[in-house]
Amino acid sequence: MLDTDRNPDAMRSSPALPPLHALRAFEAVGRLLSFRRAGEELLITQSAVSHHIRTLEQSLGVPLFDRKGRSVALTAAGAHYLGKVAGAFALIAEGTRDIRSDAARQSLVVSLLPSFAANWLVARLDGFREMHPQIDLVLDPTLNWVNLAGGEADIAIRYGVGAWPDLRCELLAAERLMPVLSPELAARRPLARPADILDHTLLASHRPTEWEAWARHVGLDIAASRQLQLTDYNIVLQAALAGQGVAMGRSLLVADHLRRGALVAPLPDFATAAGLGYWAVLPGSGGGKPAAALFVSWLRQEIAEAGSAGSRSLPPK
Repeated sequence: MLDTDRNPDAMRSSPALPPLHALRAFEAVGRLLSFRRAGEELLITQSAVSHHIRTLEQSLGVPLFDRKGRSVALTAAGAHYLGKVAGAFALIAEGTRDIRSDAARQSLVVSLLPSFAANWLVARLDGFREMHPQIDLVLDPTLNWVNLAGGEADIAIRYGVGAWPDLRCELLAAERLMPVLSPELAARRPLARPADILDHTLLASHRPTEWEAWARHVGLDIAASRQLQLTDYNIVLQAALAGQGVAMGRSLLVADHLRRGALVAPLPDFATAAGLGYWAVLPGSGGGKPAAALFVSWLRQEIAEAGSAGSRSLPPK
């Protein structure tokens, strides 16, 4: 019967390889040139270090150290062998780091509106990657809903009032609405008071409720206004930047455009709608990936910082 049959933890030693403990002791002594310091580093006694070195020298058949009193020096054979052993340990350490790094990596699939990705998120992603290099973000810009429970995405960033059943919804930013237009269009056709909006083409996405909320806020009937219905808010902003009409500005997405002067918000007021804003939507089970929680926390921080900076560009309440 083999020893491994009696003891499942036993392992047959290789005649080509010395014991690992002896090699570790040799590398430490060779690097430190001290049996005492090697023992302190390896948390073993100096006599145990000496035993490991003797075992190794007997296995190799050559002396590895010259011992003169308290001093220790590598022999020529010892110096050559140390280079090989140290290199082998370095390779093992590198491979171990790689394996641990790969094991710690997480992927996070984020479903989000194209307008949020293009006008706000993408310009700030470097900050998240620097804070969390172990997380691989996969962005899926889409207008369509995804099945979070079915694993189509780990988290969704959506715009609305947050009333999505069977899902966990966390408000990231409440929306403030104000008409925005290009400086060129504002110069040709001034927007000095709310009623002036009726002289413009209103650019609307698939959510005309934004214009309705603003109109109720200022007490204006826009039923007879000219409207250009567009599918995606990204296209609404592009049309506004091109001077084709007035867009209902979503504060988070137009703040950078206002700071650059690409758009202007001439009216000194903004409207709000109950619950309307950007939401982090997660599976309703309460589980989810730890990376999703880190991403939501980072989004909150970035939105708060963007809000404090963007408030200087938005009209005062």
